[in-house]
Amino acid sequence: MKTIAMIPARMGSQRLKKKNLAPLAGQPLITHAIRKCLEAGCFDEIWVNSEDAEFARYAEDYGVRFYQRPAELGNSVATSEQFIHDFLKNVPCDAVVQVHSIAPLLSAQEVKDFVAAFLASDHDVMLSCIEDQIEVAYQDLPVNFTFAEKTNSQELKPVQRITWSITGWRSAPYLAAVEAGRIGTYNGSIGFHAVNPISGHVIKTQLDLDIAEALMAVLSKHEGA
Repeated sequence: MKTIAMIPARMGSQRLKKKNLAPLAGQPLITHAIRKCLEAGCFDEIWVNSEDAEFARYAEDYGVRFYQRPAELGNSVATSEQFIHDFLKNVPCDAVVQVHSIAPLLSAQEVKDFVAAFLASDHDVMLSCIEDQIEVAYQDLPVNFTFAEKTNSQELKPVQRITWSITGWRSAPYLAAVEAGRIGTYNGSIGFHAVNPISGHVIKTQLDLDIAEALMAVLSKHEGA
């Protein structure tokens, strides 16, 4: 089975300009993602997917592939559903794993574990999530607890908060769903794979980037202890 990593890297981010090139621990976010996929050692190919050719040199520096999507799939209204469909039409594979550069605290080992779990499953889609074992309500109604009694939090069933730090799709079902007018992102059998809560931290603003920098420093200190 041909399994590839796809790292999306749009240039025109709005809240944090050129977000995928923002430095973290002295390296651009895109570089962290490429190195992580290489270290995981579980992909047949690794691709950077962007509308901007500037990202090609980062791919070339690390010996991975670059796919330049159409410019209209790099603007602020284009969805991941659209650019993943475009990518899968043009890059043949059996499974694609999207590894987001905006989740730099996701480890190479977690990438490897996610891919192994996805490929060993019968799911068409695998979503990464954070399991929150705390009382959660939606529109003023309890989701995983009841107002009729007080339960200790350790007895609650965790809710699964999707992170998008890493996501897997079987290519054929995705393409078939989109071409039939359905949603490829959530097609067929869908599984969930938990990641560390820190690994689910995603960067959309400068504050998010500053938090990631602080968390990375703490993690490095513990790893060196």
